[in-house]
Amino acid sequence: MLNHVALIPDGNRRWAKKRGLLPWQGHFEGAKVVEKILKKALEMKIPYFTFWGGSLDNLTERSKKEIEFLFKVYEMYFKRLLKEKRIEKEKVKINIFGRWKEIFPKSLKIIAEKAIKETKNYKNHFLTLLLAYNGTDEMLDCIKKISEISKKRKIKVNDNLIKENLWTGSLPAVDLIIRTGCQGDPHNSAGFMMWQTAYSQFYFTDTLFPDFSPQEFEKAIRNYLKRERRFGK
Repeated sequence: MLNHVALIPDGNRRWAKKRGLLPWQGHFEGAKVVEKILKKALEMKIPYFTFWGGSLDNLTERSKKEIEFLFKVYEMYFKRLLKEKRIEKEKVKINIFGRWKEIFPKSLKIIAEKAIKETKNYKNHFLTLLLAYNGTDEMLDCIKKISEISKKRKIKVNDNLIKENLWTGSLPAVDLIIRTGCQGDPHNSAGFMMWQTAYSQFYFTDTLFPDFSPQEFEKAIRNYLKRERRFGK
């Protein structure tokens, strides 16, 4: 059975460039797709859906204008989420992991925290947004935390201790990672959720994210369900 799907959306800027548009116009179109994919994931009764909304590099090293527009897109998306009746009806818990609290403007932090607070008691479905997130950054932070703990008391480093100190430690293993916009270059990035993806299956598609449809999302899920998983055995 399928319990946890993670989506790495790639291709917003390339989609815009192909059409002679500005990069942030691709991000705007991509945000519309997220809503459609979430709806499909709920229809398919997928308990956990994780979306990588932006790496730390995306939100610190690109042009100031593009980053400001990304923040506006995030704010628009959170406002729509808070108004979305399906979130309450399906009891979707929203979580956000990454260094977003360190770099988001105050107005965006307020609305992001509101989305978390208003859905904190929901337990039917789990929508996780990774913002200002890198997997390598998460693992380094985890190691630092464990190192600090070890200075205060004797510890036994095991799976549980690591999960307790990961940002995403509350999430189950990822069954399927979908990455869009590969165009002959299928790859992972920045150690994406490296602990939960140890045995993940991948679905790569050339489709640029603004063109990624709920139908192709369902196709990826159906493809996964036909596979035989060996978990390294």
